[in-house]
Amino acid sequence: MADTLAQAVSDIAAEAAKLALVRFRTDVRKWEKSPNNFVCEVDLAVDAMLRERLAALLPDAGWLSEETADDLARLSANRIWVVDPIDGTRDYLRERPGWAVSVALVENGQPVIGVLAAPARGEHWLAEAGKGATRNGSPIAASDRVELAGARVPADDLPRVDRHLTMVAKPNSIALRIAMVAAGEADLLATFRWGNEWDIAAATLIAREAGARITDALGRKLRFNTPAGEAFGVLATAPGIHAAAAEHLRERAVAALGRPRF
Repeated sequence: MADTLAQAVSDIAAEAAKLALVRFRTDVRKWEKSPNNFVCEVDLAVDAMLRERLAALLPDAGWLSEETADDLARLSANRIWVVDPIDGTRDYLRERPGWAVSVALVENGQPVIGVLAAPARGEHWLAEAGKGATRNGSPIAASDRVELAGARVPADDLPRVDRHLTMVAKPNSIALRIAMVAAGEADLLATFRWGNEWDIAAATLIAREAGARITDALGRKLRFNTPAGEAFGVLATAPGIHAAAAEHLRERAVAALGRPRF
């Protein structure tokens, strides 16, 4: 049954991604949810499609999505769908390929199925707890790097203190950046702000199942379906450099945690 469920989730995410791809690089209606935080009509269409199809799979599961008003009844559910209809909407609207449909099934606070469907990149990522992670059907694994110096980071720029690291191409989707670490195409991804669970739930499982280490910005275990639906940053690395990366970034993470959130 578990294999069947994972495949069903994978298929639904792929269908949702096709729906988004049909409208990609066309004239879509968009607006700001908050300053510099855009949403478009395709986000809402994909969200509605996913909610209908995933609810049919598991009618008892809760729901947490970027484009749906939060219902705290989800907190009493043992299983919950955590969804970002289009992670990387900014790239979607700029007609760049760095976006993905992100779907995770969370049980008792941890993701057990994770799917990223990134059709503009020709990529489909799938992980199931205890069964590894794949991209386009092929197994993936995090890199075996053990030195922090030279670690590859998806970034547009690096501060002076990080110039010993190496920049690689950065998709707008944070889920895809985490997936790059999972696939050994990057070695380090870090953020230092409160972020939403729907951005990282599926990618967290993909990273774990590929052997990467992934925690919050302070090195603490990530949990999902929290009351706020948020986590304090994310630190995803090749397993051999997680401790060194956490130490290198700790001062900035602690400072960020102490700043006002709004």
